[in-house]
Amino acid sequence: MLQSQFDPAARQALATRAVAAKTREDLSWQQIADAAGLSVAFVTAAVLGQHPLPAPAARAVAALLGLDDDAALLLETVPTRGSIPGGIPTDPTIYRFHEMLQVYGTTLKALVHEQFGDGIISAINFKLDVRKVADPDGGERAVITLDGKYLPTRPF
Repeated sequence: MLQSQFDPAARQALATRAVAAKTREDLSWQQIADAAGLSVAFVTAAVLGQHPLPAPAARAVAALLGLDDDAALLLETVPTRGSIPGGIPTDPTIYRFHEMLQVYGTTLKALVHEQFGDGIISAINFKLDVRKVADPDGGERAVITLDGKYLPTRPF
């Protein structure tokens, strides 16, 4: 039976242990995802406390990271989601995403509503991809794809 968390502290503590194990074992998020048999974005979010993992994936991740059976079980629980405490984020990478939404949030909203109508883009029926590509002007660029199902607002 799927269980649910009501307090994020347990999953946060597990995330800390898991990241320490990842570092100690010199593993990449992709290697952990490969062990789980799921996408790197989903598994990373799950290990960081934002998604439950299916039981076989949770056991595989726990084994790879050297975590016990209780940790594997906790990886299966539905977490209390939300990884950024109140206020403006201070981590520079997370802040830049906040900044992007501050600058382009209303633009995204306007374009989505113009093309789809009144509704939202699902963060549940969702895919995320991050890729590194060469910048024609030198250096590298990050290509981030947010792929969510459109859910129309329904009058009631």
